[in-house]
Amino acid sequence: MLPWTPSAAVAAAAHRVNDVRDTSLAKLVRDDVLELILHGALLPGQRINEPDIAARLKVSRVPVREALRELESSGLVVSRKNASVFVRQLEAVDVRELYELREMLDGYAASRVAVLPGARRLPLVRQLEAAIATMNQAVDQGDAQAYYAENLKFHWAVVEAVGNRQLLDSYRGVIQRLHVARLTNLSGDAGRRISIAEHVQIAKALRQGDAAACERLARAHVTDAHSRLGSVSPT
Repeated sequence: MLPWTPSAAVAAAAHRVNDVRDTSLAKLVRDDVLELILHGALLPGQRINEPDIAARLKVSRVPVREALRELESSGLVVSRKNASVFVRQLEAVDVRELYELREMLDGYAASRVAVLPGARRLPLVRQLEAAIATMNQAVDQGDAQAYYAENLKFHWAVVEAVGNRQLLDSYRGVIQRLHVARLTNLSGDAGRRISIAEHVQIAKALRQGDAAACERLARAHVTDAHSRLGSVSPT
């Protein structure tokens, strides 16, 4: 489970739709479709079949349409003139602009957590160091998916530690869209090793409480990740 995907319980959405009272059907449908997109069951450029979704979740097409409108507003799907809806396929300019935004968000988050009191900062550092160890293990085992998931957890943990809900929501939107783009790109071992080394430097600066270095390293990491896109995963 990726750190920013809907709850794992969403996988059972079809069995609990009728039991939910406080959550709208549209939200359940949205989360279900989002899971399919983020896990690659629906690929960039692929048409989303409204009747199939409605039948699978045992709902009418009304909440399905509402869910797809919400996903369109978040930039994950796009509707076309014939009323069909497709998973959005990002252009190079879209990816570049998202990376520019992510660079700012990651840099800001890193600088904020670097000045947290040690009682809060050091447990985060240990969490990040554990993530780095898991990433190294994944690379050693040739498990690109495990590496990528742990990589996401590293960055998510930093942003989440800031304690700013608006920042977290904005970051989630950026990362989800970049994740969809990433599904068409394969990681390379050499690129992953370089990326891990950059994570090590970020964690080291955070342990030292060096806000300026944390921000600089986090921003450089995102910039370098964008430049490696195509030969390594965009993380």
